Amino acid sequence: MRRLVAIVNSSAGGTDDDVLSRVLSELAGHADTVEARIKDPSELAALLGEHPGRDPVVLGGDGSLHCLVAALAERGELGSRTVGLVPLGTGNDLARGVGLPLDPVEAARVAATGEPHPLDLLRDDDGGIVVNAVHAGVGVEAARTARPLKPFLRRFAYAAGSVIAGVRTRGAPLRVEVDGQVVADGRRRVLMVGIGNGRTIGGGTPVTPGARPDDRLADVMVSFATGPLRRLCYGLLLKLGRHTRRTDVVTVRGRGVRLSGPAVHVNADGELTGPYPARTWTVLPHAWRLTLPRRTT
Repeated sequence: MRRLVAIVNSSAGGTDDDVLSRVLSELAGHADTVEARIKDPSELAALLGEHPGRDPVVLGGDGSLHCLVAALAERGELGSRTVGLVPLGTGNDLARGVGLPLDPVEAARVAATGEPHPLDLLRDDDGGIVVNAVHAGVGVEAARTARPLKPFLRRFAYAAGSVIAGVRTRGAPLRVEVDGQVVADGRRRVLMVGIGNGRTIGGGTPVTPGARPDDRLADVMVSFATGPLRRLCYGLLLKLGRHTRRTDVVTVRGRGVRLSGPAVHVNADGELTGPYPARTWTVLPHAWRLTLPRRTT
């Protein structure tokens, strides 16, 4: 029987106690499970040390998953412990991309009975990790605009933020290099850059629709759709995952991505950071393991 520690962030809120109870009951029905509660993600590294030999199962969203994987990286335990995920957030983008059930009880069953699957990570200049995606440009403005809307619109907040940001922005002079090859030279204004380990951001927006988090490559999307009508058309197609067919959108894949410009602001796994003069991300192939549904033959 697997040994698990189910991690609940008590300060996160937004999850019904009955749902938590059913999730914990499902985990305990299939595995030796202990519950551990934290009030802040900074407590994760210590919590993992208190439960050696137990695989962590995070009950939360994309941000909670990011913090757990970062804590495992900090402890040097990415290769020795398999992560389970019960998606309880508003976006749940990585869960969608890897085929995890979005129903909490079904996801708990997978976390307890599924099989480990190796996934890639992105690592930045400072050693920070990205589980799902990085984006710059209008996507950052959309995320900023969406934050106060999240309690009301939940997973649709990012879509609303995208519409508002799309009206306001005119793009930025960003230089984009992938594996040393120039994709955008910084002279032509860029509307958005997406660097995807996973497919979607913001609760289902497929910025890099062909991305797979286990293929050892990052998918990079650069949009030059900076005119008013072009921005509108790009935004409509982006939600459908058809934006990559546009002639003013470039897509490439690679192992290293560098962004530079006068002031580079980025959204990495939902965390807004910057400005930077430049930022680089490198793929760490098969750096961690996530429990996924068992394959049927």
